[in-house]
Amino acid sequence: MGREQFYQRGSRESGPLKWGIAHIYASYNNTIIHITDITGSETISKGSGGMVVKAHRLESSPGAAMSAAKIAAENAKEKGINAIHIRVRAQGGHNGPTSVGPGAQAAIRALARMGLRIGNIEDVTPISHDTCRKKGGKRGRRV
Repeated sequence: MGREQFYQRGSRESGPLKWGIAHIYASYNNTIIHITDITGSETISKGSGGMVVKAHRLESSPGAAMSAAKIAAENAKEKGINAIHIRVRAQGGHNGPTSVGPGAQAAIRALARMGLRIGNIEDVTPISHDTCRKKGGKRGRRV
């Protein structure tokens, strides 16, 4: 079976791979999927939980993340991207949680299901190494 026949029979891969980067920001309030070119400097497409649901409390849900990833992936495929590296980010930093929100896994699964080839999956959550003291006082937050 020749290479040409392999492509014609409905293979996932159609020609050379054109890579992009999917930046997934998954907090407990929202999930944002931002697809850029391989340098990370030019935006190709984006989608967020707020674009697909009406209630604010549902923006971070896995269902909203899947819909947002589907929108972003469709726009990226129209512009020629057929393979992506994934960079997952939680809020992190000074006082934010370093664990990703509930939409991260769903967004990755939706990107794979849309037919995009996935390269590296990387966690890029910022971690503070030494910083100001957390709020709450000596005895912590009393509920």
